[in-house]
Amino acid sequence: MVFVTVGTTCFDALVKAVDSEEVKEALLNKGYTDLLIQMGRGTYMPSKVSGNSSLQVDYFTFSPSIADYIRDASLVISHAGSGSIFETLRLGKPLIVVVNEDLMDNHQSELAKELADRKHLFCAHPQTLQKTVETMDLNNLLPYVPGDAKQVVTLVNKFLGFPVD
Repeated sequence: MVFVTVGTTCFDALVKAVDSEEVKEALLNKGYTDLLIQMGRGTYMPSKVSGNSSLQVDYFTFSPSIADYIRDASLVISHAGSGSIFETLRLGKPLIVVVNEDLMDNHQSELAKELADRKHLFCAHPQTLQKTVETMDLNNLLPYVPGDAKQVVTLVNKFLGFPVD
């Protein structure tokens, strides 16, 4: 199952891209059979009927938590929000981050590109999503290992005069 999330935002360009017959066909060719889209505040309604493909498509707007959807997914396609990115990486799921080019001063794209450079995820734009799906090799992804904050905590505690273990 492929899970697509736009978070709480409106990112119709991503929903439209993943709803295209070309992206659906690329997902089918990679062996995926189900597509679940969390469309947030968007107004574009994806089609539950796939033209020539047998991909099963469903969608919803919001959920109190998307952790179960991410956990159940074989692939996650997400907007570039740090919460969605790190939740997906923490659960060890393959991830394609699609950058929303309509956001001003898009610091999220910097995070996505840096993590892609480190081979933790794939980075795409709505217009390159099909090519990214077609060319991705999940075996090239490296697991994300969160850093150890103990040194920073110790330094802050020392500065504040708290006991240090």
